[in-house]
Amino acid sequence: MSKFLKLLTIGAVIALGVTATASAANGADPIIGTWTLNLEKSKFHGDRAPKSMTRTYSAVAGGTEMKVTGVASSGTAIAQSATLTYDGKDVAVTGSAEFDTLSLNKVNGSTVKAQLKKAGAVVGTTTRTISGGGKAMTLSTAMKTAKGGTIHDVAVYDKQ
Repeated sequence: MSKFLKLLTIGAVIALGVTATASAANGADPIIGTWTLNLEKSKFHGDRAPKSMTRTYSAVAGGTEMKVTGVASSGTAIAQSATLTYDGKDVAVTGSAEFDTLSLNKVNGSTVKAQLKKAGAVVGTTTRTISGGGKAMTLSTAMKTAKGGTIHDVAVYDKQ
């Protein structure tokens, strides 16, 4: 094999390796990891702001495991969990008084839209956006009220 063909072959192998590595990195779910609520950057309606909140996302068979812990505005413990999928199908959520299932659809690599449901009825929506080079997550939520109105919360999280 000529020196030129050897160099061309080595160059092609390197290019494929870089492309495969970049594709694998782009395919990773940016939500995986631990996120802490940044109360200074967040905006909650009325007295809805929790005192603290941490969200942990882990890749598991069949989806992404979500665990939410913290302290509610009332001082009670927050403990929610779900195994998330991005197929638009309802998944059970434990620990929330406001909704018992949610469904997720990816908009793009950094944005996900969710429908929040209670007893099968949509009670809210959330848009989750990852920004800041994967270091910031914003959850913009609109929830229906008992009187038929809507309240809006914006929760900003920092990746740990």
